[in-house]
Amino acid sequence: MYKHILVPTDGSALSAHAIDEALALAKALDAKVTLFTVIEPFHLSSYVPAQIMETRELYEQHAAAEAERRLEQGAEKARALGVAHETVSASSEDPHEAIIEAATAQRCDLIAMASHGRRGVKALVLGSMTSKVLTHSQIPVLVYRHAAG
Repeated sequence: MYKHILVPTDGSALSAHAIDEALALAKALDAKVTLFTVIEPFHLSSYVPAQIMETRELYEQHAAAEAERRLEQGAEKARALGVAHETVSASSEDPHEAIIEAATAQRCDLIAMASHGRRGVKALVLGSMTSKVLTHSQIPVLVYRHAAG
């Protein structure tokens, strides 16, 4: 069965739910977890307010601190459950590629991640990170969808 699970997080509530579920699975399987997040690189022209208002150096410091905060939240949960874990971050223009590269580099045998569940035009326009990972990964992907209600 699975022995090393990569769990990407973007800091959203859906990612937090996926972390909870993936940690429960890892505990049941006695598997190790790698918590992973992607840091968006600085762009001179951007729609991200933090990139418009900050210098490259300041943006990179804040982005790294935010990534560390995200990962530490997951690590706290892993420690509480007694799940072996590590945290990894990467800077990338293409988060889905970074997720697959991290899973490969860390020798993970499963990627467990959240899906926002967008359909129709929203999915077409906004794209789906999860769909891209599912399409391109050679490693199995477990998708958590938060139940409505």
